[in-house]
Amino acid sequence: MGFLPADDPEIIVYVAVDNAKGITQYGGTIAAPIAREVLLASIDALGIEKREGGDELEYNYNDKKYYEVPNVIDMNVKDAVKELKNFKVEYTGTGEKITYQSPKAGSRILEGETVRLLLN
Repeated sequence: MGFLPADDPEIIVYVAVDNAKGITQYGGTIAAPIAREVLLASIDALGIEKREGGDELEYNYNDKKYYEVPNVIDMNVKDAVKELKNFKVEYTGTGEKITYQSPKAGSRILEGETVRLLLN
C-alpha cells in the first residue's frame, strides 16, 4: 500500500498479488515495485509538484534487486548477453543461436544470478 503526497494524499495504491512466483515472496519484493510504478506514473498524470523542504528517501544499496529474465531464444550470443546484462551468463553448445534458456523468460530472479543458455 502506498500514497502520495504524504501530507495530503491525492492517490492511494493497494496491490495484492495472488499466487506470487519466485524465490522470495515478501511484499517489498513482489508488490512494492508494482505500487512504485503506479505512483510514479501518477505524479505526472496528476501534475503533482515536488515540494521544497521535504525529506527524500534514499535507496539503500544493500537492498536486493530483482529483474525479469527476458526471452533470448533465437538470438545470437552477443545480443543475448547484452539483453541479460543484469545477470551472470553461462552457455554451452557449439552454435551461435540460443535454443534454450534457464530460467525461462518472465521469471524474476536476483540481480547477478546465473542464466544458462544452450547454443545450437
